[in-house]
Amino acid sequence: MSVQYNSNSQVPVAWRYSGNQMKRWRTKANVSREELGAASNYSPDTIKSMEQGVRMPTPRVLDVADELCRAEGLLSAAKEYVRREPFPARAQDYMLYEQQAINLWWYEVALIPGLLQTEAYARFLIAGRRPSLDEETTEERIAARLERQAILTRKPPVGFSFVVYEAVLRSPLGGSAIHKEQLHRLLERAELPNVELQVLPYDRVFSTALNGPMVLIETPDHERLAYSAGQSVSQLTADPAPVSSHIERLSMIRTVALSPAESAQFIERMVDDL
Repeated sequence: MSVQYNSNSQVPVAWRYSGNQMKRWRTKANVSREELGAASNYSPDTIKSMEQGVRMPTPRVLDVADELCRAEGLLSAAKEYVRREPFPARAQDYMLYEQQAINLWWYEVALIPGLLQTEAYARFLIAGRRPSLDEETTEERIAARLERQAILTRKPPVGFSFVVYEAVLRSPLGGSAIHKEQLHRLLERAELPNVELQVLPYDRVFSTALNGPMVLIETPDHERLAYSAGQSVSQLTADPAPVSSHIERLSMIRTVALSPAESAQFIERMVDDL
């Protein structure tokens, strides 16, 4: 199994279907996009995006379109099925497997792993995204990221191994207060009995370790999947060759990284220096 997504990945089917139905009813009733937009307080371009399924048709626009087009509740009924996905399309399959994992290994070269982020750190990353997200989407994605972290204390416990490159810890994203809080959070999470946290320091790095982040997941059926994500492309695969390559690379990184105890001391010294 191999799934690859880019930034133009498919949007939810319910968005596309309800948007298509809204367009059909609007055309049948001879209602223009400008008229529907004015009545629902959206621009014509936004109405077009909703009709094309690029944006989620909101409950407000569905109700207004239902009334304007005399759909007798058929458009309003779509509100029950249309909802905003909490994760980008290219990450949705990965999120399903993450929640089913019995073991998870994660290596990061640029950012704190999502499962270890504070709310302030996550907010800085998500709210600062370009092109920017609307406020509602931003809040939903922050909430979804924090909700994912419940897996850290789930029963029965999931085994976690995190390795972060030193550059991740040196980057004061969001400012000194957010940075210090984030380092404290790492130390707190590292104390959980099912969590191992290692630091790969500058003086131990090797070329392959700089090839990007990766995640390995073991499912309840003991299948292993590899996930890698870039700025616009993500890949989740169970194919033996890339999974084996990820395992070999991660094993090398874990071998040269500081031990969990050494890593905790390393982060504690960083906190003291702030």
